[in-house]
Amino acid sequence: MKIITILWQGLCHLPTSWHLPIGKFFGKLLMIFAKNRRKIAQSNISLCFPDLSINDQEELLKSNFLFLGRSIIDTGIAWFWSDAKIEELIDYEIFGLDLLSVKNSSNGNLIIFKHSQHLELDARLLAMNAEVYGVSRSHNSLSMDKVQNKGRLSSMKDTVDKNNPRRFMKWLKDGKNVLYAIDQDYGWDHSVRLKFFNKEAATITTIKKIIEITKSNLLFINSYYHKNKIILELEQINSLGLSDEELAQEVNNLMEEKILLHPAEYLWAHRRFKSTLGKNFYR
Repeated sequence: MKIITILWQGLCHLPTSWHLPIGKFFGKLLMIFAKNRRKIAQSNISLCFPDLSINDQEELLKSNFLFLGRSIIDTGIAWFWSDAKIEELIDYEIFGLDLLSVKNSSNGNLIIFKHSQHLELDARLLAMNAEVYGVSRSHNSLSMDKVQNKGRLSSMKDTVDKNNPRRFMKWLKDGKNVLYAIDQDYGWDHSVRLKFFNKEAATITTIKKIIEITKSNLLFINSYYHKNKIILELEQINSLGLSDEELAQEVNNLMEEKILLHPAEYLWAHRRFKSTLGKNFYR
């Protein structure tokens, strides 16, 4: 892993004009060799975009893998570059930063987001402009976890595994900003069947309880590329009067709405429907 990390760092420190061609190259390689991930993404796209022709679904798949290849560079920038270098060379803009001002409030902000393929860079950019804590998911590789944690802590104040809710709820009670991605299939613990792209998907319903217990605000951050510029947009979600399941469905609807604006940038290579359709769906 050490050699891979060194090579990865070297790639990311090449001139920025090389980054997009390198990302496209990796994307094309992944389309050929990452057959399992390609099958998962292809199945998800076919399921979620039934009105697209076979050719259009294939074009979306190809574009999706180009962003997957680009994510290798974007993630490396997020983990290995200094703040100064990012500010100098990465074009980005954040809207709604005023929502994260906790100087005059004891309320924390639970910031949920979708798995865009540039989410690591999104989080780094946000954390460079506000005090941010993160909820993460461990890898099967301890060495990868080490690289990831070191990279994320280059700007985030701290991170914690999603299976340690007491700690990140303590952050929220203390008025902190906490990033939490909830758009993946984590099994049936704390999940119910709700609609996502008009299909049933295992969806976490604990968000309502978290914000009620911690008295925190619920925010959503959307991200996308506009040409070669990264745009981050923060907005508040009104949970007033909604039950646990109603709020969870509202969040699914919001994520779907944002994904549809830039579908190629979403992480389709995740088995989002494995709990409802079964693992054989992706074989």
